[in-house]
Amino acid sequence: MNRLFDKKVALVTGAASGIGRATAIAFARLGAAVVVADTDAQRGAEVVHYITGSLGEQSLFISVDVTDPDSVIKLFCGSV
Repeated sequence: MNRLFDKKVALVTGAASGIGRATAIAFARLGAAVVVADTDAQRGAEVVHYITGSLGEQSLFISVDVTDPDSVIKLFCGSV
């Protein structure tokens, strides 16, 4: 397996479904630790579970609404 992103972190917004989910999984398959960022906590947790369980890579979910500036600041800084 190609480990192009070993020791790297990928932040994927909209990662709970669709193209974002596919992107998060693709980064994980290439060795990245993946931050799954989305408003949908349940589906986001399912993506994290797949990445950590089936692929054996590191991942975590962070709730974020990219249309809300305070939410994006919280994503990167931990608080507003």
